[in-house]
Amino acid sequence: MNSESDVSFDDIVRARDRIRDGVLETPCPESEALSELVGCRVHCKLEYLQRTGSFKERGARNALLLLDGDSRARGVVAASAGNHALALALHGRELGVPVTVVMPRFAPLVKQARCRRLGARVLLHGENIAEAKEKADEFVAAEGLSYIHGFNDAAIIAGQGTIGLEIVEQVPDADAIIVPVGGAGLIAGIGLAVKTRKPAMRLVGVEPRRAASYVAALEAGAPVMLTMPSTLADGLAVPMVGLRAFGIARQHVDEVVTVGEETISLAILRLAELLKGVVEGAGATPLAALLAEGSGALRDLRGKRVVLVLCGGNIDPVVLSRVIEHGLAVDGRLVQFTAVIRDRPGGLAELTSTIAATGASVRQITHERAFGGPDVSTVLVLCTVEVRDRTHGDELQQALDARGIRVIHRASPAGE
Repeated sequence: MNSESDVSFDDIVRARDRIRDGVLETPCPESEALSELVGCRVHCKLEYLQRTGSFKERGARNALLLLDGDSRARGVVAASAGNHALALALHGRELGVPVTVVMPRFAPLVKQARCRRLGARVLLHGENIAEAKEKADEFVAAEGLSYIHGFNDAAIIAGQGTIGLEIVEQVPDADAIIVPVGGAGLIAGIGLAVKTRKPAMRLVGVEPRRAASYVAALEAGAPVMLTMPSTLADGLAVPMVGLRAFGIARQHVDEVVTVGEETISLAILRLAELLKGVVEGAGATPLAALLAEGSGALRDLRGKRVVLVLCGGNIDPVVLSRVIEHGLAVDGRLVQFTAVIRDRPGGLAELTSTIAATGASVRQITHERAFGGPDVSTVLVLCTVEVRDRTHGDELQQALDARGIRVIHRASPAGE
């Protein structure tokens, strides 16, 4: 079926019964720390606790269980760079359904390896999902495999909608739910479930500003293809939302906001510190929406009970370390500056003792003599220093000024 209305509330209810034994009903606790941070009563739907680290398991298991006997015997194929592939691989193994996954060549090595360990046949093809999909279609034609779309398949949308059923039972007095938007399958399913049970509950979608394909579809009145740069929320970097998913979502979503890269980075850091959760960029966007006060779009949620759908936690450890460093810089807790000091004994000691006296901690320090200018009696020192907050950083600057240590440049994190 390809129409925009071929997923019903009853499909979601049946999907819940169908997948119950194979998918975790994730908790949705209130977080006092996050509530204090953003001024709302914040509950977090912890979908990153699923066995493969994302909500994708719900739709994948539902779609596999709906296959007829012949289709299950032949197997399924999908184009995916990550979470959908992992979900199909795991549940295909459990249900005895052969799974083929076509991944773009840039797909993270850790996800390629994990899919193989789960028993999937993994092929690398193309520079993007669209090219990988072309290869997957060849398997459909040549081997009779069933293609399972990651966000536009009716069974996938119904499976993701089970999150909405759980939320209205776990937090029945919620005022709003904030949901990440990539291909729109997740918010379509949640929207259909929530608005059927709780029509007054506000549904807010959030997209990375660099990958705002849903906003583009709203403006055009239909899904449109975008070219987009990379984003921390790579799980949401879908060039075009699904036609079926968009048709369902636009009937139920009250508004959509976009967030920038720095705010996503800061949200990942906040979730690690305050929720003790490792959440990928896509999963952190709901908190980013509340942190992005500059837009003012969600200020009216202050004091309200809000559910954040933390949809996944599959972030590469190397990327996570870089994101945390960047988040600390965005938060004003890492400062970097270039100072001019005397190139003689005691010059560096004076700088470091001044830093220490303020209670700051040196993370890295580098001398530059060859390119420091014509004054050979001085040397440039590039310092990265950890401070408590922005105010502490300003106190450090004042202390350096008071000692006559000239700061010629103070760096700031890269913008959008």
